[in-house]
Amino acid sequence: MREVFDMKTSARNHYSGSVMNIRHGTVNDEVEVFLEGSNTKITSVITNSSAKSLGLEPGKRVSVLIKASWVVLISDSDGVKFSAGNNLPGTVVSVKCDAVNAEVNMRLDGGEPLAAMVTESLAKKLDIKAGDRFSALFEASNVILGVDTSN
Repeated sequence: MREVFDMKTSARNHYSGSVMNIRHGTVNDEVEVFLEGSNTKITSVITNSSAKSLGLEPGKRVSVLIKASWVVLISDSDGVKFSAGNNLPGTVVSVKCDAVNAEVNMRLDGGEPLAAMVTESLAKKLDIKAGDRFSALFEASNVILGVDTSN
């Protein structure tokens, strides 16, 4: 993946993409971003003023940041209703546990890596292991967008 700007962040999930659509609201805008090199769509909700200050418009390249702790895993979303603005299916690649947390690394169906943090006890209870299928759920309001201002 090519980064839009050169920055290190604490967010485990960092993607490059292009704005495809913006739905304007009174206070907030809903921004649809397609990740670079795939058909994976991520939805972000940000304030109108943030969208304006970032100069967002269809075709604008952006960086997408999602903290691993904001991701919820669900093993089978068929027939399940949920309010999360993003539902990305994928396959578990690895699970790293410590005494408190487990880092679940996935490969999304679009090919992108995604990390989720869950409690160690939940990872054991769900018996999460490489090869398992899960969907990563996260709120659109937990998706941070950034643009390159160096040009």
